[in-house]
Amino acid sequence: MAVRDAASLLVGLLVLFHAWGVWADVEVNMEDRVEAYLGEEARINCMFTSAEGVGALRIHWFFVTRSGEKKQIYYLESTMKYADRGTQFTDRVNGTISPGTAVLTISDVHIEDEVEFICHIKSLTEGREGRTKLTVFDAPAFPSIEGIQTGISVNEVNPSKIGTCEVKNGFPKPNITWYRNNTPLRPAQDEVEITLSVTVESSGLFSVRSELRMKVTKEDKDDQFYCEVTYFVPGGTRMTETNRINITVYYPSTAVSVWVESPKGKIKEGDSIMLQCRGNGNTPSSFLSFKHGEEELPSEQDTLVLHNATRLDSGVYLCISTDTDTFEEIAGNTTLFVHYLDPAVVIPEDTIVPQGQDLKATCNALSSVDTHTAWFKDGEEISKGNTLIVKDATFDTAGTYECVVTVPEIEGMETRGTLYVNVQGQPEIIKPDNTEMVQQVETTVSLHCKVRGFPAPRVEWTTADGKVLDETSREVTDEGVQSTVDVKVTSDITVFCNATNDFGTDALTFDIKATTHTTAATTTAETTTTITTTTTSPASTTTISSTTGKTSQSALPTKHQSSGGVIIAVIIICILLLAILGSVLYFLYKKGKICGRSGKQDLTKEKSNKDNIVVEMKSDNTEEAVLLGVNGEKQPPNDQVDR
Repeated sequence: MAVRDAASLLVGLLVLFHAWGVWADVEVNMEDRVEAYLGEEARINCMFTSAEGVGALRIHWFFVTRSGEKKQIYYLESTMKYADRGTQFTDRVNGTISPGTAVLTISDVHIEDEVEFICHIKSLTEGREGRTKLTVFDAPAFPSIEGIQTGISVNEVNPSKIGTCEVKNGFPKPNITWYRNNTPLRPAQDEVEITLSVTVESSGLFSVRSELRMKVTKEDKDDQFYCEVTYFVPGGTRMTETNRINITVYYPSTAVSVWVESPKGKIKEGDSIMLQCRGNGNTPSSFLSFKHGEEELPSEQDTLVLHNATRLDSGVYLCISTDTDTFEEIAGNTTLFVHYLDPAVVIPEDTIVPQGQDLKATCNALSSVDTHTAWFKDGEEISKGNTLIVKDATFDTAGTYECVVTVPEIEGMETRGTLYVNVQGQPEIIKPDNTEMVQQVETTVSLHCKVRGFPAPRVEWTTADGKVLDETSREVTDEGVQSTVDVKVTSDITVFCNATNDFGTDALTFDIKATTHTTAATTTAETTTTITTTTTSPASTTTISSTTGKTSQSALPTKHQSSGGVIIAVIIICILLLAILGSVLYFLYKKGKICGRSGKQDLTKEKSNKDNIVVEMKSDNTEEAVLLGVNGEKQPPNDQVDR
């Protein structure tokens, strides 16, 4: 009986304890992972439910090492909390608790903090735990790309290196994808190879390098290559791209072009011609050469220059592109035509036309293009067309004619020819404007006689008394002759210009009147000039004389006063006399001789018309004296004052 009661009591206690444990159960929930940037703060939340109050709970925070060991880093209860010593989190971890949530805060997150964390919550009867993983992120630096600097041949058997992309210091590891013209490149056997290399830096961050190799074709010469880098960040992924690069593709030419670079338009003889050649390929293993017919021409790279071109340079020019690797040749050609204009041929070249007859001449120049012909004389255009006709020739017809042949459609292309024309006829003297002249004795006069005629007339100079004069000069012109003679005038003289040729004669008369001045003729003659000033008053007479000795030449007129120099001299003398008179009068006034200064004297005029001021001029070589009043008028001899 006692045993049965004890058993019943034990069962009852067990049921009671079981019912109480179910009522006091603890529930724990955590996120699968927590994300944080490197160097920033991470908050790990542990959410729980419990029938007991917060004060009855004890919270233990653990992390799982890389070896799988579970290690406590923090302890927390209502009255106490602490960080475990000797862990990587000791100085960077802190914990808090509030109803329903316990929080573990880690400051300055490190790469090695990326581990699994355990939140263990223990009540009075049992404990529960939750797990989460901390994920750390760090954005990488901007990616770089470097293309191959040398060219790539399409003839390469294996894929050639295009370039490399690199991105540094990212976490987790960034990814690199190659693109060609916005299309991603994937590895393809024998066509595209992508080699990836990953480096873990001492900081724990990842650096990734990717190298692209591929077989290129001619079409790749304009392609653009670049890399796309993707990397993880809290809550998602991000992407960045590198710069674009081009590659140099070497490929053989399939065609060659040749053209005239200069001059533009039609080419004429004398031009410098520049030919250029270019293939549609791109390869350093090829070279270009030029041929004209069978002759190989020296050139510089892709340029051929022909200096001072002639019509012989016309023809087909061949440019040959030779690949030195395969020795394959491809050629292109162009046709060159050099236009020409031969020297003008004038028929007749020199001609003699009888006076009154017609002149006819032709001018022709062989040319590869149409020409224009014009005739000029003395710089003026007189006719168009290759034939020149001048009717009823006169001496004005004689001279030099120039024929100018031009090509209107090609600038600077012209040639010239010359025609010399002589008009046959008797002499004709061109009369000057003045054949009658007045010259002073002992002067020399140059007489000119211009005579037209062909054959060139003979010119003879004679005087009225039959004396033959020698020519000073003689000049043969297109129209005839121009003769000059110098004549010394000693008296009135008549000079004849006589022109003669096989067809007749002509003459011209020059009349020269000789005029003589009565002056001192030599530079050594003694000339005496007396200037007399007479002032008459009741009391006194004053006379002032001035005598000059040798002079270089006489300038005082006697009978003839046509010379301007004599008149000027007389005027100057009159002004001088007036000045002297004024000085004398002022001197007498100061001495009291006039105007009542002494109370007795008076100044009067014996003659009111000329003031009795007389200038007497004498010369040893003249027969006549001239008396001038103060105003420069002549005085008769009987008006002279006795001296």
